[in-house]
Amino acid sequence: MAVAQENVLVIKRSLFDRLGAFQGLNFEPERYLGTLLSRGNNFFLSRTAAEVDPDYKQIIPYAILAHDDRVLYYVRGKKAGEQRLVAKGSIGIGGHLNDRDESLFAGDENAYRAGVEREVNEEIRIGTTFDDRIVALLNDDDTEVGRVHLGVVHVFRLDQAKVDKREAMITNLEFLTQDQLLSRRDSLETWSQLCVDELKRLLV
Repeated sequence: MAVAQENVLVIKRSLFDRLGAFQGLNFEPERYLGTLLSRGNNFFLSRTAAEVDPDYKQIIPYAILAHDDRVLYYVRGKKAGEQRLVAKGSIGIGGHLNDRDESLFAGDENAYRAGVEREVNEEIRIGTTFDDRIVALLNDDDTEVGRVHLGVVHVFRLDQAKVDKREAMITNLEFLTQDQLLSRRDSLETWSQLCVDELKRLLV
């Protein structure tokens, strides 16, 4: 039986360039989000095409889960959807927004956040109340994976450190301090390296 084609949310790279392309983290997400989340500027493209075409940027929610001074860390197992990131450590939960979520995208940030929470809840179970803030955008044109993705960095401030995994691709789940994460920096995926370097600023 044929596997259904996944279609993922993208913007044109040219739009990102017009808004002001950057490398690394940008702490002024409000400059971009209104335009990026406008239904006239984003659309769905087959993931197979989007993963290899740098003319498009896939919009990827990247949620950092924090409790006090520690953040959630995990290792991407062999069942990870992005095979280029298998066995890499990560502090970002989330993934592609696909056409199941099409009704959510009408230029409304609250609707976008609802879609993000649904994507996060597919990967983990959060057993506590939390606050969700968008704190930065993340771009990395220096890597093959990064060239076709644009991250929206969320911080989920948890009232308790209660998180369990739902997906098999998530392994070694634990909460770590910035110093502990920096000691593992070389084994982290690039986006997590960039976030760990600026963790104090992200968690303000």
